[in-house]
Amino acid sequence: MNFDVSHHNLLKPVEENTTSYKSTLSSSLFSEPSVEGCHILSLTNKAPKAAPSEVANLSSHSVPTKKEVLRSIPTTAERILDAPGLVDDYYLNLLDWSPSNILSVALGGTVYLWNATTSSIQELVSYADRTVTSVSWSPSSPQHIALGTSDHLIELWDAEKAEKVRTIAGHSGRVISLAWNKQLLSSGSFDTTIHNNDLRMTNPLLSTLSGHVGEVCGLKWSPDGAQLASGGNDNMLKIWQLDLTTPRFSLDHHKAAVKALAWCPFQASLLASGGGSADRTIKFWNTQTGSLLNSVDTESQVCAIQWSKTRKELVSSHGFSQNQLCVWKYPTMTKMAELTGHTQRVMHLALSPDGTTVCSGSADETLRFWRVFESTIGMPRDAKSGSGISKIRLK
Repeated sequence: MNFDVSHHNLLKPVEENTTSYKSTLSSSLFSEPSVEGCHILSLTNKAPKAAPSEVANLSSHSVPTKKEVLRSIPTTAERILDAPGLVDDYYLNLLDWSPSNILSVALGGTVYLWNATTSSIQELVSYADRTVTSVSWSPSSPQHIALGTSDHLIELWDAEKAEKVRTIAGHSGRVISLAWNKQLLSSGSFDTTIHNNDLRMTNPLLSTLSGHVGEVCGLKWSPDGAQLASGGNDNMLKIWQLDLTTPRFSLDHHKAAVKALAWCPFQASLLASGGGSADRTIKFWNTQTGSLLNSVDTESQVCAIQWSKTRKELVSSHGFSQNQLCVWKYPTMTKMAELTGHTQRVMHLALSPDGTTVCSGSADETLRFWRVFESTIGMPRDAKSGSGISKIRLK
């Protein structure tokens, strides 16, 4: 910096034209002839309003708000099968859908197999002196199906060959629930016990689980095979570990029989359970802690529950008074749809292997097929599915 020049500029007199310029500038900016006493950041004058055309132009370029699009769920069945002789017994488990797309249903003493790809019907077995009280396909060996009977037996059948593979005795009451865990087949009975049978062994009984004081009508293994959930006519829900013979948790929150059980496919250790007529609730559990996560009053008997494979949703079936199916969004438990058409309680549910279709079995002696969900990747849809309702009589 040149200090001599700076000193000269400070000492020289102010020129008249410079003073006039500053006064003009101050009047333009601050409406005052001098800046003295003015606050530079004090906005004494309001900002000018934009012209209407400018406001309209800005609005036209604003980003629109996206609205949630609710998917459409058909509320009428796309197919109906007549099922004469379907026993009206809340505690039985008479319907299951195999990984190879074969639907099995027990009608009295007869088991029918309906091929969902070809619509062909096969009679697997028919008994005149006993009732089939439960059916369950093996998930790891799709041609094999287990049957529980009213005369206390378990039968293992090869459905492709229509041949009985073996018979397992041991229960002292009818066998009303079955659940697979690879080569392990668990059975629940009127005798209040659960038998774990290893089908690779000549003497298959691996363990007996005692804990219920009513018949064991609900039985499901967790997807990872580590825990078994059991529900009984004693209103109890029990959680068992694979390697233990005493329950890890005994949960007494339900006020009626616990038949409806379903493990969540997208969240580990999440179990849904449903109670009978005096209870009417669907409850959700953390099976690692035994804690109750939520309870929803459905206002009717809960007969069965199925989780979706593709969405965070589940389907429940019900008895009196509407005999309907409900589709729920999880975890809010918002009711997304009610599927009506059955005239008596809907005791059974089965989900197609592609995850799209729910089959319901009712005391009105019909099976109804509802297309509720989208297809999972790589799974073929039922080749015969289409618009309209077809009615087929199983026998």
